[in-house]
Amino acid sequence: MLIKDSLDEMKKREVSLEVIKSIIDNSGRNSLYDLTGLSGGFLANQEELNLLETYIGPAIFDEKLQTLGKAHLGGEKIFAVNRTTSGILATILAIVKKDNYVVHFLPELPSHPSIPRSCTLVGANYLEFDDIGKLIANFPKDVSLVVITGSTMDHKVISEDIFLKIINIAKKNNITVLVDDASGARLRTSIFKQKKAIDLGADLVITSTDKLMDGPRGGIIAGSKILVDKIKVKANEFGLEAQGPSILAMANALKKYNGKSLINSISKKDNLLKLLENDFSMFKSTPTGIMIQEDDLANEVRKCITNFEIYNKDLNFVYGMILLKKHGIITIPAVSMPGASNTIRFDMSSKDGQKIEIKVLYDKIVDSFNELLEVVDNNEKCREILFNP
Repeated sequence: MLIKDSLDEMKKREVSLEVIKSIIDNSGRNSLYDLTGLSGGFLANQEELNLLETYIGPAIFDEKLQTLGKAHLGGEKIFAVNRTTSGILATILAIVKKDNYVVHFLPELPSHPSIPRSCTLVGANYLEFDDIGKLIANFPKDVSLVVITGSTMDHKVISEDIFLKIINIAKKNNITVLVDDASGARLRTSIFKQKKAIDLGADLVITSTDKLMDGPRGGIIAGSKILVDKIKVKANEFGLEAQGPSILAMANALKKYNGKSLINSISKKDNLLKLLENDFSMFKSTPTGIMIQEDDLANEVRKCITNFEIYNKDLNFVYGMILLKKHGIITIPAVSMPGASNTIRFDMSSKDGQKIEIKVLYDKIVDSFNELLEVVDNNEKCREILFNP
């Protein structure tokens, strides 16, 4: 196994960042194509930047965030955190009791690791389901929190019917519901035309401000004032809250967002998928792009080379790094934090996804796959690709 643990994932990420810097230094930003769907940004004018002092910044921009955040997510109050992960941690620290259960439903396993890891920190029991029947049959006593994932790390979206069934189960048992709508707050509403999580009956919802929108890496929580205040206290105790610069950029990203780029990406990703399906069977459609999951990539490689020892998971990391090093294409496996999905996604709603020509991207994907075939039977070459900038 090439990527054995979180330390290896972090080392791989550091190498990727070195490669990105080198490409920019040598060829400029236009030589990079961030297709992760998490490209984010920092929108601000000079007048706003001049107000980013420690206490003045939050005083000015939090009010703006409250108005725009409520419009985006609903709820009585908005609270900004430095990452969605930290917001989930703060919520579990504030609400979940030791030895109680957190019950999590998502459209497809596995969950984002931030949820079970947070449960471990508070000594809570964790159960996850992607089958509503199994959740109903195995729903335990002493549940402190029900979590619903609106859209998985690989952009599989929950149906509104199942969403409502879980809300009803929680409400009957007087249990708080948190919706992890990291990208779902936009995918579910803009593409699948679902209602906001709060409007569907959730008590709390959290979304990422850099996923499918032009905000900084961070998160915003919305919900009832009582619950958000409890989370805010816990977040401030542990330094999990967002700072003034992030709050400013979050507010401006929310103001800019309108969902058009997501809608416009559909035809472009359909055209790319049609082109690639002439040569490969490993690509699947996502709401805003295409993806390659680890088993699908491994099966495609085995059509050409049967004798290799690299784990399926490692194949995606190596392919992602080849895409970056050779063609400047940034995908999640190359730059992700430890524990994130290793699925390779080409998101066409991103700024770079909108500007790159389909045939150009097709050629880069094919060329990178051919290079993967050249190294896949050599573990040392694959290791060098991952850990040598």
